[in-house]
Formats: sequence, C-alpha cells, structure tokens
Amino acid sequence: MTQLYGHCDLDDLGVLTVHGRDAVAFLQGQLSQDVTQLDARHARYSACHTPQGRVVAILRLLPAPDDGVHCILPKELIATVAERLRKYVLRAKVTLTDDSGLRVIGVAQGDARALTVEAAAAAADPGGRAIERAAWRALDIAEGLPQVYSATSEGFVAQMLNLDCVGGIAFDKGCYTGQEIIARAHYRGRVKRRMQRFRSLQAPLARFAPGATGVFTDGRAFEVVEAVELGNGRVEFLAVAPLAAPLVTPDAPAPVPAMDPAVVPIDAEPLPLPYALPD
Repeated sequence: MTQLYGHCDLDDLGVLTVHGRDAVAFLQGQLSQDVTQLDARHARYSACHTPQGRVVAILRLLPAPDDGVHCILPKELIATVAERLRKYVLRAKVTLTDDSGLRVIGVAQGDARALTVEAAAAAADPGGRAIERAAWRALDIAEGLPQVYSATSEGFVAQMLNLDCVGGIAFDKGCYTGQEIIARAHYRGRVKRRMQRFRSLQAPLARFAPGATGVFTDGRAFEVVEAVELGNGRVEFLAVAPLAAPLVTPDAPAPVPAMDPAVVPIDAEPLPLPYALPD
C-alpha cells in the first residue's frame, strides 16, 4: 500500500457538532457507534440510519469542547442528518450546529492516518507536504473504507457497506435507530451483497461516481460506493455487488440482469481488502 507523509485538506467534508450536557447520551441512542468510547486521537466510524436500517450518512466522530461531539461527514449531507436528528431531540439538552467554520484535515504518517478539525482561519501548518484529495481517496479505497453521499444515502443497509468490518457498529451498546434490522442481519442472516474492491481492466465508457450502476462481465450487477481514476484511465473503486458470481455451465452462461441495452459490461479484477468479510 502506498505510504504518504503530509496533510490533505478534505474540503468536501464538513462538521456537524452536537453540543449540550446530553450530547453523548443523545447520540448514543441515534448512531451505531458506542459514543461513550470516543477519544481525540482516533476518529471513530459510525452511521446514522433510518428505522429500516438503511445508511443515511457515515460519520467520523471526535470529541468536541464542553462534552460535545464533532460529526465529520460530506457537506452535502449535513442538512439532511441535522434535520433527521432534530426529530429525536425531544427533551434532550442538545443543540446541533453546522460548523462550517471548521476545516477538516487528514494527516498521514506512513501507514497511520488521522482526521483533525480546526478553525478555518487558523494559520498553523499541519506539517509535511500537501497531499492531493484523489490520493487520499485512493487510500480510503485501498483500506476498504466506505462513504455515503447524496446519491447513495439510504441506498444500503449497514453490512452492505462493511460497517461491521471497519468498527462502525457496536453490537453490544443497546438500542439506536435502525438497530433491530442491523442486529438481525448480524445474528440471523448472511448478507449476500457486500462492498468489494475492484480495478477496471479498461477505461470505462461512462464516468464512475458514487451511485453509478453497472454490470460485470461475469453477470453481477454492482453499484459504486467510491471511485478514483488511475493515471492510465482505468478506475479503482469500491462497489456493492453479490459476493459470488452466478453459476456458469456450458449450457447456461452467466445471466446478465435486465438493464438498458446500451450498458456495456465492465471487465474488472477483484482486489483484496485489508479485512475479511464475514461468512
């Protein structure tokens, strides 16, 4: 895996801060992470879900001043998540603030990467050379780290995005919105479609972006979660797809899902993830 040293301005990410004496307790009942276990050295993965267990947004959580919590997520989803969370505030002593005055920075030191937030006007240099956003995204893809955008919000249940593999779900923390569906998939059923990593073997005819759909040459339909263009015109990407290709026999070729006839199947090679997918 490529090692990077320096910092990256993640200017497509913003911060939704939850303040107030009930901030941790409130988020504990809304997000899939154990919010009581946050620490400032490591931004923990979590997600906000619908009652049906579908992922509205993926959040990275950091402690904020005065017992608050910084929720780092794509700027385009901040208003959506804030509106959803406010429906559950009731009598909790919390306020939700779009902290657009904060800057999200990724800091890389070899194999180690971390996220920090600071005032946008701060002049302090995070250190090291500036890392391009595409290079940071490529590392996220290599590490199998999912992200959700407007195009994919509410499109997947938690396990389809491997949130259980990257520490984004605490199965022992108690109830939260969507918990029943997510727990049932964990304890009772096998998830047949999971996020996997691929590299196209040719330059795709259409632009790969989150939410784009297609079909592999082996007949599996897929939906793009995250993608980055490589220097040779090929694309490395994370996509949710069936774990196994359709059974092929000499008399029964791999079935191709009914799609727009103009869709050209993509020839792509699977790439390893740094974690094992549950059986």
